[in-house]
Amino acid sequence: MKKSIKFTIILFLSVFLIGCMTVDSNEDPTENVSGQEDQIQEDNEDEALEDQEEIEEIKEIDLQVVQPNEAGQIMVLMYHHIREPEGEWSRTPDNFRKDLLVLYEEGYRPISLEDYATGNITTEAGYTPVVLTFDDGNDNNFNMIEDGDGQWVIDPNSAVAILVDFHEQYPDFPLEATFFINGGSPFGQSEFVEYKLNYIVEKGMDIGNHTNTHINFTNANAEKIQEELGRINEMVNNIIPDYEVNTLALPFGSKPKDEALRKYLVEGTYQGNPYKHVAVLEVGWDPYHSPYHESFNGATIHRIRASETKVDGVGMYDWMKALDQGGRLRYISDGDPNVVTVPKAYEDRISHELEGKEIRIYELNE
Repeated sequence: MKKSIKFTIILFLSVFLIGCMTVDSNEDPTENVSGQEDQIQEDNEDEALEDQEEIEEIKEIDLQVVQPNEAGQIMVLMYHHIREPEGEWSRTPDNFRKDLLVLYEEGYRPISLEDYATGNITTEAGYTPVVLTFDDGNDNNFNMIEDGDGQWVIDPNSAVAILVDFHEQYPDFPLEATFFINGGSPFGQSEFVEYKLNYIVEKGMDIGNHTNTHINFTNANAEKIQEELGRINEMVNNIIPDYEVNTLALPFGSKPKDEALRKYLVEGTYQGNPYKHVAVLEVGWDPYHSPYHESFNGATIHRIRASETKVDGVGMYDWMKALDQGGRLRYISDGDPNVVTVPKAYEDRISHELEGKEIRIYELNE
């Protein structure tokens, strides 16, 4: 009996619902659907327009307040040891911390060497990019020590730990640096080489090529140059297979006497494996061109010694003063990596063959 009643109710509801859903034969059954689609499309277009306007609004800056000048120069700082005592090629941990704080307070923000060389500058509007580099893969750049519980931890006075700690204190100071390594056991402690290289890359920092044996390239032939550079790639790829080592710091700032061989500093092949460097760093003693400058050359980038000892007036703090006081033209970012902004007075310094970049020229009010 219950089944019969249930069936009757279901049948009644089915007929009722079908009747309610009957379409008028004179009505186009697609009209409502089409109208809804048109409305959805209009809504989507409105939302897209609003999103675009929002993006443009975010990128828009007051040029007279920010005064961007992306024709200015950029410092590529060169560190070696982070250790006691202070010396010509050594910076104490406390002085290194001081350097980072001064850079931060003076409006400098780190970018990767690759981004600098390729013109992908995302530095916040009104700030100046700076590149941090460390040569030789010294143990005090990345050292492991045992704590009181017998656990291995990163030495808090090593360069890597100081950089990570500073970034945690000041998140708007990006964790960007390049560590140029030689062959053997980079950073010492052979049992930790794999851990250290992976840690650097996982943190978003970079590994650069400083040659297998820290060779002086002056008298090197093509085969030797490619071996010295290719073996670093080989070593790194044995640990991090997909990582591309694409920057080089020249040991002693040396280059082959034979200029025809210098092309191998940029690219070559070792044992069938190619390498290519987007940036080749010299020892050079001054800030270098904007990547948008007509004279920029990624194969001859100058660096500045990050030191206060025997710098002969061309150390990090000397150049910061010059850039601040107008002795050199300081790069000021517009905050948009796709737009190159310069005052009218510096228009002639910018290359007009920049792929994928919009060049914005403005008049700077006196």
